[in-house]
Amino acid sequence: MENRFPIFDVSPVVHYGDELIPAKAISDEAINVRATVIREGHDGLVVEAVLVSPKGVESNRMAMREYWPGTDRYEAELRPTSIGVWHFYIEAFSPDRTLSSRTSLFPIYAEPDRALIGAWYEFFPRSEGAILKSDGSIVSGTFKTAEKSLKRVADMKFDVLYLPPIHPIGYSFRKGRNNTLTPTPTDPGVPWAIGNADGGHDSINPELGSMKDFEHFVKEATKLKIEIAMDFALQCSPDHPWAKTNREWFTIREDGTIAYAENPPKKYQDIYPINFDKDYEGILKESYRVLSLWISKGVKIFRVDNPHTKPVQFWHELINRINREYPEVVFLSEAFTRPAMMHALGKAGFQQSYTYFTWRTTKHELTTYSTEVAQETSAFFRPNYWVNTPDILPFHLQSGAPSIFAMRALLAATLTPSWGMYAGYELYEHVPIREGAEEYLDSEKYEIKVRDWSKPTLAPFVTLLNTIRRDNKALQRLRNLRFHATDSEKIIAYSKREGENLILVIVNLDPIHAQETIVHWNFFELGLEERSFNVQDLITGHSYEYTPHTWIRIDPASPGTPVGHILKVTL
Repeated sequence: MENRFPIFDVSPVVHYGDELIPAKAISDEAINVRATVIREGHDGLVVEAVLVSPKGVESNRMAMREYWPGTDRYEAELRPTSIGVWHFYIEAFSPDRTLSSRTSLFPIYAEPDRALIGAWYEFFPRSEGAILKSDGSIVSGTFKTAEKSLKRVADMKFDVLYLPPIHPIGYSFRKGRNNTLTPTPTDPGVPWAIGNADGGHDSINPELGSMKDFEHFVKEATKLKIEIAMDFALQCSPDHPWAKTNREWFTIREDGTIAYAENPPKKYQDIYPINFDKDYEGILKESYRVLSLWISKGVKIFRVDNPHTKPVQFWHELINRINREYPEVVFLSEAFTRPAMMHALGKAGFQQSYTYFTWRTTKHELTTYSTEVAQETSAFFRPNYWVNTPDILPFHLQSGAPSIFAMRALLAATLTPSWGMYAGYELYEHVPIREGAEEYLDSEKYEIKVRDWSKPTLAPFVTLLNTIRRDNKALQRLRNLRFHATDSEKIIAYSKREGENLILVIVNLDPIHAQETIVHWNFFELGLEERSFNVQDLITGHSYEYTPHTWIRIDPASPGTPVGHILKVTL
């Protein structure tokens, strides 16, 4: 009998509308499969999870265990071993197998590792190698000068370099320094105001160089094992060729002018948003063409600007069309918006998303949110924890204290397998445009930055964090995050385990004062027997013996003392 024993509440199962879509995974990632299975009476029941390969062949069959007695809730781990669409089903049967039940097939899409794992760095090519002249004028950096900065990025062990738009910038309603509406003739404009007579989304800003220069830049980055992520901002300046050739792609006011972009209370007079209601297929076709062009130039990662202001179905069609031909391409959603929209974009196809981590600061906030993204939504939403962006200077960074920069980097780099930081973070840039604002004074969006890289920098600590991440597979996984109790609200503790690689992280959330507490380790989550165990601090190199209830003191003010510990357990 196919349905002799009821099997329900199966996970991970993801729906996009009424469509069953694959749960997210990468090759060799442990996927926790769960289901509720019941039978009448008191006889025994065997439950198994079965993994089916992209070729339709049974790949693995795992016994499921009841993870809490009396709940009838069973779980097992399955691991897809290659890129492609896998499936799983659950089978329940009596000890003699005369009676059984089996679910239908549920899909899992194992994508390339970059869909989950990455250390991202962001810089503006026009600032890299820029020169401040004696008369106060600035000579823009180019792709050729920015090539010299690739070593700085590689030395910090970042493996993804994200570039804001590199296309020609419009002149009409160009913004000046600090978003002023009265720019000077030398103001370079906002890169997201794309397009002028030199071209649009398929062109290079001539102030940065030529297409050949860009191609060489990508090749040099590749030599250093850095992948280039490009910005895909589906909008344009009033000077973009589309504004003349495809006026139906925009919202036309009653007076015949095109409506500019607004995100109340912000106004973007230099940007026209796209209206998808007039020529949806035309916009889809052009977007595919543009993305395919840059893919042909060696770009395999796209950070999509404000995807939540465009139809979700558009992204579903575009990303799936691109990934069918280019399965290695990854899309990062820049959608700081409502959770439902962010989750919908993940289901629509975005491999990664920006998150609320930037604003989560307390122990409760970090624990609750990181548990959500690691376990509750990981089937369809992959987080990328950014400590800052050109648009966002969080309030907690505005003190400028080096310890808060170190602490937030430590959290971002260890809570999730993808994290990012924007250039200048390592220099502790922290001055807001005004009190109460989360925006930088003299934002690089509106001007070229000439930075003094001889200043004290966080770069050595960032380099160490990224090195530790590379060397420990447990930190390259999302679903294995587990939090452990501490007696202080100022100290947070969590673990990640992948096979024999078990990492513990303890962080002082107070960037100024020393804090101490007892950490109560959950040995069930650690996968250890409850006894003392040995650890090595991967930040300091020191070794310790930890007890089940470990006393910890962390003083960020002490010279040479880190804001936390990353500990490798000796198994």
